[in-house]
Amino acid sequence: MTEEGPSQAGQDAMLGLDEPKKMTREDWRKKKELEEQRKLGNAPAEVDEEGKDINPHIPQYISSVPWYIDPSKRPTLKHQRPQEEEEDYVSSIGQWYKRGVDEKPISTKFRKGSCENCGAVTHKKKDCLERPRKVGAKFTGSGMAPDEHSQLNLALDYDGKRDRWNGYDPEDHHRIVEEYSKVDQAKRTLKAQKLQDELASGKLDQVMESLPRYILVSPAQEREHDSEDEDEDKYADDIDMPGQNFDSKRRITVRNLRIREDIAKYLRNLDPNSAYYDPKTRAMRENPYYNTGMNPDEVGFAGDNFVRYSGDTITMAQTQLFAWEAYEKGSEVHLQADPTKLELLHQSFKVKKEDFKEKQKDTILERYGGEEHLDAPPRELLLAQTEDYVEYSRHGAVIKGLDKAIARSKYEEDVTINNHAFIWGSYWRDGYWGFKCCHSMVKQSYCTGAAGIHTAVSGFTLYRLVHVCMHQEKMKEKKKKKKNKKNKKHGSDSESDDEAKKKEKLIKALDAECQRLKRVDEIMLLDERKRPYSSLHEVKQPTEEEMEAFRMKRGREDDPMFAFLHPPS
Repeated sequence: MTEEGPSQAGQDAMLGLDEPKKMTREDWRKKKELEEQRKLGNAPAEVDEEGKDINPHIPQYISSVPWYIDPSKRPTLKHQRPQEEEEDYVSSIGQWYKRGVDEKPISTKFRKGSCENCGAVTHKKKDCLERPRKVGAKFTGSGMAPDEHSQLNLALDYDGKRDRWNGYDPEDHHRIVEEYSKVDQAKRTLKAQKLQDELASGKLDQVMESLPRYILVSPAQEREHDSEDEDEDKYADDIDMPGQNFDSKRRITVRNLRIREDIAKYLRNLDPNSAYYDPKTRAMRENPYYNTGMNPDEVGFAGDNFVRYSGDTITMAQTQLFAWEAYEKGSEVHLQADPTKLELLHQSFKVKKEDFKEKQKDTILERYGGEEHLDAPPRELLLAQTEDYVEYSRHGAVIKGLDKAIARSKYEEDVTINNHAFIWGSYWRDGYWGFKCCHSMVKQSYCTGAAGIHTAVSGFTLYRLVHVCMHQEKMKEKKKKKKNKKNKKHGSDSESDDEAKKKEKLIKALDAECQRLKRVDEIMLLDERKRPYSSLHEVKQPTEEEMEAFRMKRGREDDPMFAFLHPPS
C-alpha cells in the first residue's frame, strides 16, 4: 500500500493538467472579432489579475500563460515586470543619516559597555572624539556625554549616490525666505518712519518748493512711487548693461536682432561676385554695392566695416574702452549715465598721459643720453614700413586706406625727347622698340605724328630688309672663317693616322680580352676555397676599345649560330 500511494498521486496530478479543449469555429470567430475591436479601441481592454489593462497589440504568446503551468490562470503581464522577490532593497528618498546627538535624557550613571572617557553608549574609548579626561566618567560617575544617533545603513542605487540634493532639509529654505522677508519688512518700516520725520520737520515741503512747477506732483504719490522703485530696483546700480560695463568674470551674450521689414544682407546684391556673406556670424563686412558705382553714404547698408570705421564710431569705442578700464580700477563712470563726466575724465587722462610720456623721455635722456639717435630719418624711409591702416578684400583689392605706392627707380622716368608724346620703348613691333606716338624705330629721331604712322609700314619693311641682309652676310663670313680653321687643324693625313691608331688599340684590346676569358675559365675550374682573393673583380675603368672588344667576344646564347661558332669542347 505504501508503494502505490505516491504513484497514484502523480497520476492524479497528470490528469489535472489536461490540454485546453478545442474551440469551435463560432467561438474562434467571436474571439478574433473581439481582438479586432480591442485593437481599434471600440471594446474595453482585457484586464489581468492585478486589475491593470493589457495592451491589445501585445502578442498572445507574451500575455497568455502556458496551459501546462496553470490552465486556469488568466492572461497577465506580471511576469514581464520586475519581481518583488528578486529586487534589491533601496532606501527611500526621505531616509538619511541623522545629525547631532540623541535628544533622549542624558544618563546620570555609568552603564556597562559605555565609553570609559565620556560615558556614551554609542562608542568605545578608542573611538571617543572628546578630549581625554584626567579621570574618566567610569570612575567619577558624573559628566556623562549624550549618546549619538545610531546611524542607518543606507542602501543607495546609482542615482541615489550621485544625487546632489540627497539629505537636504526643505525647512532650511523656509528659514532663509523668512529671514529675507523680515529684512524687507524692517526696511519698509524704516522708510515709513523717515518719511514721517521729514513731514514733521518740514524738510519735504522745502524740497518740493524748489522744484519747477512742470515736474511737481503730490508728495504722497512721489514718495510712494520712489519707495516702490527702490524696493524693486535696490540692486539696479550693480547691474551691468549688456555691452557697457565689461566684467571678465561674467560672460554676456547679446543677439543681434533685426526688424522683419529690413532687407537681408545677402539679398541686397544677388551677384555671386559681390560682397561675401558669412552665414554663421551673419556678417557682411564688405560693401554689397561696391561694383555698382553707388555712393556708400546714399545706400541703406554699406557693409559692417563702413558702420564700424566711419563717423564717431572709433571715438565712441575708445571712450567705451576707457570707461571699462576705469570701472575696473574703481572709478564709477558710465558712458550712458554720465557722458559728460566720462568725456572730461578721458580728456584729462590723455593730457596726463602725454605729460607722463614726455617727462619719462626727458628723464631717460638726461640719465643715459643718446638724444642724437632720435634725430634719425623716419621709419618709413628706413624700413619702408608704415603704421597706416589698410584693409583688403578677399581678392586683394583695397577697401579702406591708401593704395600701395609704386616703387620708383633712381633713373628719370616719363621724360620725352625730340617733341615725342611718349617715351622710347612705348611701342614694340616684330622684336624692335620705338615710339608709340609716331611708330618710329629710331631712338634719336624727331616725332612725325600721324604721318609717321602711315609711312611706318613701308619704312619699317625697307629697314628690316636691309638689316636682315647685313645680318646674313655677317653670318656667312663667320661660317667661312670657322671652316678654314678646321681645315687647317684637321687635314686628310691626320684623319688617316687616327684611324690606324684606333685599329691598333682595338687589336690589342681583343688580345687582352682573349687572355682574360682564358684566365676566367681556369679560375672557374678551381675549387672555391683555392681561388685567389678578388680574382674576378677589376677596379679600373674600361676604355672604349676594351668595351668594343668585350662586345665582339661576348657570346649570345639566343643567337642561332651560337652553337656553330662555339662548339662544346
